[in-house]
Amino acid sequence: MKKIISVLLLGITIFTFAFSSPALAADAVNGAKVFTANCAQCHAGGRNLVNAAKSLKKADLEKYGMYSAEAIIAQVTKGKGAMPAFGNRLKANQIEDVTAYVLEQADKNWGK
Repeated sequence: MKKIISVLLLGITIFTFAFSSPALAADAVNGAKVFTANCAQCHAGGRNLVNAAKSLKKADLEKYGMYSAEAIIAQVTKGKGAMPAFGNRLKANQIEDVTAYVLEQADKNWGK
């Protein structure tokens, strides 16, 4: 019985690390470059030029349920509303990197 429990715990541990949040290994420095090239036109300085109420500021991200890597990755990949999908334009690692950058900047209040 102990052996079965040990094997199950090992399996859960491996599964947890294998499918942990992709933004944890993301590169925010590269994300800044991706952001500048693809996102800054509408989101310079964390603003939202299309809908000012939904900025990339931490308070707004939290208010709209977007303050997580998973939520931002989904939004960037699939698009929503006026925001186009970038899933066909950017590689998965680029989306993870830009997500890390957005979360990092949100935590810093976009330098303000």
